[in-house]
Amino acid sequence: MKTPIFTGIATAIVTPMTKTGVDYGALERFLEFQIQSGVNAIVVMGTTGENATIEPEDQTRVIRFAVEKVAGRVPVIAGTGTNNTQHVLHNTRNACQAGADAVLVVTPYYNKATQNGLVEHFTQVADASTVPVILYNVPGRTGVNLLPRTVAKLAEHPRINAIKEATGSMAQMVELKALCGDEMVIYSGEDALTVPFMAMGGAGTISVLSNVAPRETVAMADACKAGDYKTAAMWQCRLLPLINALFSEVNPIPAKAAVSAMGFGEEILRLPLTPMEEGPRAKLFEEMRKLGIEV
Repeated sequence: MKTPIFTGIATAIVTPMTKTGVDYGALERFLEFQIQSGVNAIVVMGTTGENATIEPEDQTRVIRFAVEKVAGRVPVIAGTGTNNTQHVLHNTRNACQAGADAVLVVTPYYNKATQNGLVEHFTQVADASTVPVILYNVPGRTGVNLLPRTVAKLAEHPRINAIKEATGSMAQMVELKALCGDEMVIYSGEDALTVPFMAMGGAGTISVLSNVAPRETVAMADACKAGDYKTAAMWQCRLLPLINALFSEVNPIPAKAAVSAMGFGEEILRLPLTPMEEGPRAKLFEEMRKLGIEV
């Protein structure tokens, strides 16, 4: 039986930036805001953190900084995945040395490995890691689907602890649960499916939404944990318009716009990402205001 790294909500945080680097002052304030809002874990250097365009040495600095500032209050999970296995091994070793409590490893993108290739890739990463590994399946961004039977095989590895399942398919989640049982912790990678996933035995969500509405997102997950699915469903429905607005342009463009408007750094993204367009921005800010979030 695998023990969850966290249950509830882990915020996949944006990385506040200046024109020349990471804005560590804003990052520190944002980390504290997240923890004080009750989130159950922090994910740094994931997709939402723009890991694809941040240099490896800066990624390690951000991980080390987050570990230092969080100071053990919640787990810190570090994104270390790329489409080059040797780079992932390097990133994973660095994250472990920096003090991360777990690593989040996306399926290799563009290469479109076979299922056998994915088994070999993740096995090598888990062998190199000294902390639990969370698989990350997001075929809409990577072009490859980590199938439930493959996950079941990977679950045999003692350090492969969990999967962030972001296909958007409840049927795939159910198949995962049926094949893996308690040998794989399942997290939703889709904010719009937090309640259905947790109702089916998921441990929570690795969330973009909680960048912007952490207290509300945590309240939704807490209701699930308490078995109060009527309240949880109310929160899921209430938060859906904001979730849709946060994905009206590719993540993390809207999340960065929202977090910047909340006072946590400038709205600076690394190319090829560009600032949010005005129409979707206005809708995003409207939905934030409806929830009482000042922008």
